[in-house]
Amino acid sequence: MGKLIDKKNTELKAVLVGLVDSKQNEEKLNEYLDELEFLVRTAGAAPVKRFTQKIPRPDPKSFVGSGKLEEIKEFIQVHEIGLLVFDDELSPSQQKNIQGHILQGLKDGLNVTVIDRTNLILDIFAGRARTAHAKTQVELAQYQYLLPRLTRMWTHLERQKGGIGMRGPGESQIETDRRIIQDKIAKLKKELIHIDKQMATQRKNRGELVRVALVGYTNVGKSTIMNMLSKSDVFAENKLFATLDTTVRKVVVENLPFLLSDTVGFIRKLPTQLVESFKSTLDEVREADILIHVVDISHREFEDQINVVNQTLKDIKSIDKPTITIFNKIDAYTYVEKEEDDLSPMKKENFSLEDLKRTWMSKSTFPCVFISATEKENLDELRQTLYDFIRKHHLEKYPHKLLY
Repeated sequence: MGKLIDKKNTELKAVLVGLVDSKQNEEKLNEYLDELEFLVRTAGAAPVKRFTQKIPRPDPKSFVGSGKLEEIKEFIQVHEIGLLVFDDELSPSQQKNIQGHILQGLKDGLNVTVIDRTNLILDIFAGRARTAHAKTQVELAQYQYLLPRLTRMWTHLERQKGGIGMRGPGESQIETDRRIIQDKIAKLKKELIHIDKQMATQRKNRGELVRVALVGYTNVGKSTIMNMLSKSDVFAENKLFATLDTTVRKVVVENLPFLLSDTVGFIRKLPTQLVESFKSTLDEVREADILIHVVDISHREFEDQINVVNQTLKDIKSIDKPTITIFNKIDAYTYVEKEEDDLSPMKKENFSLEDLKRTWMSKSTFPCVFISATEKENLDELRQTLYDFIRKHHLEKYPHKLLY
């Protein structure tokens, strides 16, 4: 997917909006907006400004309140912004009110698209989908998101010629009849049921091998580890959701063969439409014997990312599987060493890797390994850990099949 270009042959400029409310403080919001900025860049736009609002709860009409919305509109006018992105999902009425207010009285030739985090993620998935299976899954999720917003979307969507948030069902034709959209959803669901059955059959025919699935937050290095272990060439880059289609490879560590699958990365507020439509992809996780949870140890909020992944695993009833944790990117880990006479309490940024290893990580029931996949650090320890752990489960599951 190339960059989206506006009429002046420059990157589409974007403004991000988030709330400090009863659910999240300013520090947490800044973390979420950092992630939203990464999402926007992944989609092909250039974030130029953040607007935040302190409010107990989202305004039911304008999300941020009329005064803040007017401030945002003035900035959009002056700087010719083409994309307005909200960090939380907007209700259909909020999106209609915000779009109407922003577009009213705009200078000629300036058009602004208003989307929320869910729509942005769906758009990235649409741009990343390569196979017919992935495209069908994304299209279903898009229509499910579109359906409750149909009545207010068609009038401006039919004038769109593409752009962030506009790919997929809204790009070439918008169906104004709700029944037609529902028929499309039903048809796509039937297609996915057929595909799911085919993939389930494929999984059953993989022979007597332990099945291992890589899981983790998006952009933690799962595909890089997949390539390293399987000596294959799975697409990997420093962008969110580089992998949509599950890739399965046979891997042999010493004399131990097993199947390794690379799955779509998880993220905070992963749209429920995607969780539902990517059922067959997530089945690779559900049906795995062992999980390898990859964590970006260099990310300052890696523990929150672990919690997001664990909650998603809980949602798909896979949280209790035997799990090896790989703390990746140790080469990028940094910390601030405290002065000897500093008596203030230790903060997260003061912990070295050795300090971290003595915390809750040392009490884990299952093994954990600290590596750098790109710099090839501690890979022998990783392979030995995988061999010992997977061999144990192989002998339990297939006692009649000896390993030589």
